[in-house]
Amino acid sequence: MFQITLNGNPQTTTCQSVLELLESQDLTTGRFAVEIDGMLVPKTRLADTSVADGMIIEVVQAVGGG
Repeated sequence: MFQITLNGNPQTTTCQSVLELLESQDLTTGRFAVEIDGMLVPKTRLADTSVADGMIIEVVQAVGGG
């Protein structure tokens, strides 16, 4: 189990990759950007990025409107 912070909320997870974690939280729909420990991470690298204790993940969803 990993202790992480996702969008400002402390959580415990057993997910191994960041992509798996985001999918489990329904955060991969539409347009989104992911920041891990202050660094923007391309979507193409999320499946290869392992979850680690203390990781801080921020997900921003793009919202359209006019």
